Amino acid sequence: MKIKMILPGLLTSIGIAVISQLLAQRVPALGAATIAILLGILLGNTLLRQPQLAKGTKFAESKLLEYSVMLLGATMTVQTIGQIGVWGVGFILIQMTVTIVGAMWIGQRLGFSQSMRLLMAGGNAVCGSSAIASIAPVIEADEDDKGTVITLVNLMGTVLMLTLPWLGMSLFGSQTILKGALIGGTLQSVGQVVAAASMVNQATVQFATIFKIMRIMMLVVVVLIFGRLHQRTLENELAEDAVVSGNGSGHWLPWYVAGFLILCALNSIFNLPVIIGATAHTISSWFEIIALAAIGLRLNLVNFLKAGKRLALYGLGVGTLQIVTALILINLLLK
Repeated sequence: MKIKMILPGLLTSIGIAVISQLLAQRVPALGAATIAILLGILLGNTLLRQPQLAKGTKFAESKLLEYSVMLLGATMTVQTIGQIGVWGVGFILIQMTVTIVGAMWIGQRLGFSQSMRLLMAGGNAVCGSSAIASIAPVIEADEDDKGTVITLVNLMGTVLMLTLPWLGMSLFGSQTILKGALIGGTLQSVGQVVAAASMVNQATVQFATIFKIMRIMMLVVVVLIFGRLHQRTLENELAEDAVVSGNGSGHWLPWYVAGFLILCALNSIFNLPVIIGATAHTISSWFEIIALAAIGLRLNLVNFLKAGKRLALYGLGVGTLQIVTALILINLLLK
């Protein structure tokens, strides 16, 4: 009975994901992930508003993103960090720190809740939708907040994906590693990083991917820190041991983040066969695109547009901060 209730919404999300993949072959600059969420928003607010889709889209949004995060662990190793050197690691750590602090501060100034600010900070600093999916249960984020931030982060990423390659080529010329640092250290999702770097050349794709992987490998640290921040907020606001212990015991480290860490460690120690990493990457990408389609289907466009001006300012502020910080750090650390 439960499967029957889930199936309509899940199949609808899969259908949109397939269409998005096909459209992405014709419009590679956008990418399947961005097309999926935009198509989901369009259809979810017009033709596909049936209540019977809700359980399936809810399942796709939550569970498939969790599996997507876990499988990412099999695609990377700790040794990858060595390829960008000490200064490259320093660049990523400072860039992420400034992004998180800046996103929290800008969001507070604009009047967004702590939950929205943490999701925005993590999504932009680490790896977009996957980071938001990992952070949301740890901070007990509202589903509407989660969907809104994922949509905003993906829209921001699309704009940056189309502009950063040209900015990098105009500023850094033939310095491939610097162009890779700008793209891989700034863009939100892996797909956006690869698409943007592909507009430059294959060497830029390799360096941009390494910088991006370094950010992804910090996912567990960010989740743990944000979980602690949320726990402290509960302690300060509620001062009730039962509430605090209830939160901490259930969501300190989500199973899929632990799975991410375990797979990454196994791949680092045993150097898993290439086919395993490639398969994990493919499945993870599909799960993410299906989940993004579901998020689009579930997003109430009217509510999203009501906060349009503040959200636009938030996205513009964080995006500008990321680019300016990246350019300063590249000139200071990597040139």
